[in-house]
Amino acid sequence: MPTPRRGYPSDLSDTQWALIEPLLPDPNTDGRREKHPRREIVNAILYVVRSGCPWRYLPADLPPWQTVYWYFSRWEEAGVTEQLLGSLRIKARVQQGRSPDPSAGIIDSQSVKGADTVGRDSRGYDAGKKINGRKRFIVTDTLGLLVTVWVLAASWQDRDGAKGALVAATLAVPSMRHVFADQGFAGRLVDWARDTLRTTVEIVRKPPDQQGFAVHPRRWVVERTLAWLTACRRLARDYERVLANSEAIIRWAAIAGTARRITRGAPTRRQTRRTFTWT
Repeated sequence: MPTPRRGYPSDLSDTQWALIEPLLPDPNTDGRREKHPRREIVNAILYVVRSGCPWRYLPADLPPWQTVYWYFSRWEEAGVTEQLLGSLRIKARVQQGRSPDPSAGIIDSQSVKGADTVGRDSRGYDAGKKINGRKRFIVTDTLGLLVTVWVLAASWQDRDGAKGALVAATLAVPSMRHVFADQGFAGRLVDWARDTLRTTVEIVRKPPDQQGFAVHPRRWVVERTLAWLTACRRLARDYERVLANSEAIIRWAAIAGTARRITRGAPTRRQTRRTFTWT
């Protein structure tokens, strides 16, 4: 009997696996038995996402990296991560007393440095952020749950790159007809969204008298989600050769976070600082 492996912090709990397992595709129907448990495949993917290690550096007590990457690519081609993300988002919203499908969302972008594995054809230079790499456009609901992600070269302007993200969000959640955005998305994008998608893009502007840092209404939700996602070390920089894989890694990070949120029953809260009296 094989010795059980030691657990990793990124592993799914029994309750989290019970949420994800029914949403995975049916096993092969050619009569061959799958050699590695699917739970271990998912745990290995999440290990890469959370730790940031290359696929080849997966620990020996997890399935072989070639097998894990094969499942990762196969499931991405089949749209599994999008289905997982949508189903978990609905469960999380219902748990919070919201309607299954949101009517409003928030969009934002994030520029990240590209590793040497990112080719010239899919990377660019963000002059505003002084970053050479890629730009992630994400749309969340008002709870901060990821709806869609769109990755482009960092040289894309927000108002241009956001079009793909808004189209994807409309296809994923047709009920979402109001989207909040920051000033970088102002201009012709607002008119395009109104005329093409029948969606209202509301620009949340910085108060004219603001000095220093201030939390802006609505926008802070999507900025918090970006912070949660980049807690996964694989997302601190873009390492993926293919844009679709970059988007898949982000969705897997959101899937893990949403599953934890459902099983915990509430979003993560900042730990209360404790004070000690020394005697």
